[in-house]
Amino acid sequence: MDSTTLLLIVAAVAAAGLLAGAVAVLVRLARTRRTLMRAGLPTGPRWVFWGAVAYLLLPADLLPDPVYLDDIGVLLLALRSMRAARPVPPEPPRLP
Repeated sequence: MDSTTLLLIVAAVAAAGLLAGAVAVLVRLARTRRTLMRAGLPTGPRWVFWGAVAYLLLPADLLPDPVYLDDIGVLLLALRSMRAARPVPPEPPRLP
């Protein structure tokens, strides 16, 4: 095996690992959002969740797609902002 082939194989394995990491963070983000919604807690602005998902799926990135570090960073920031959302005080009961 020559050095070019070896380099391509290493790059492909690294890209696959980064993609797997991005998908794992995306799944964690979706689970966190679902858990927060079930518990009746705020999930933060909706655009944070959907913006992070769109950034992962859209082809326009800050870094080329084989390097998913920027995607992972955006997903982690969205996850952090969702977890940091403060509970909304309960509304008073409505009278009929």
